[in-house]
Amino acid sequence: MKVAFFPGCMVDMIYPEIGIAAVNVLERLGCDVEMPDDQICCGQGLINSGYRKENATVARMIVDAYETSEYDTIVSLTGSCMNAIVNDYPIVFKDDPVYLERTRKLGERFFEFTDFIVNHLGVTDVGASFHHSVTYHKSCHVTRLLGIVEPPLQLLQAVEGLEYREMEHADRCCGFGGTFSFKQPEIAGEVVYEKCRTIIETGADVICGADVPCLMNIKGALSRMRSDGRLDRDIRVMHIAQILDARE
Repeated sequence: MKVAFFPGCMVDMIYPEIGIAAVNVLERLGCDVEMPDDQICCGQGLINSGYRKENATVARMIVDAYETSEYDTIVSLTGSCMNAIVNDYPIVFKDDPVYLERTRKLGERFFEFTDFIVNHLGVTDVGASFHHSVTYHKSCHVTRLLGIVEPPLQLLQAVEGLEYREMEHADRCCGFGGTFSFKQPEIAGEVVYEKCRTIIETGADVICGADVPCLMNIKGALSRMRSDGRLDRDIRVMHIAQILDARE
């Protein structure tokens, strides 16, 4: 199966190791993974800030890059970016019937990483081993807006040696919210520290998630808490793809 990979800017520019882990997993499951040369940022930040019309040029470039019929499906590693493409682009193109229809058809071939593995490939055990205790952050975009609840947990629970610990209020926002954390930093800061407290209370060695922006936000907050004495141990922050690619 030929798969087009959509990593999202944070993976592409800041955390390439997450993208490498995801591609490793997909290739072991028999996928021929490619990333179109013309793929760019989806423009989610512009959309979230109210610049839907201004984002139309960017959105057209994404549609042009990924809609080619040579790809059986498109796998997104970042739920918030996928949500922008499949749910926000139709609003961007509401006055452009040609791209509106092209976006609709493209959306039918878009899958979030964990959902693709479980519900499209029919796999829950990818052969990973990870002998650590893990808790999972159920990010807003993946869980609420895309409606993907069980696939990440099914994959984690099948990992050899992994001890899963559910955190309280696992589906509460981490406070990042894209541009929200820039516009309302005081509120966002309190929200992420509440999230970190629930992570710490699980006693887990690792906090993982399926949305990179959330993990970046949580990692920063945990690091600050470690520095100022509010946290007396290290907690690893990992994308679920890195756990599924692990042999430890």
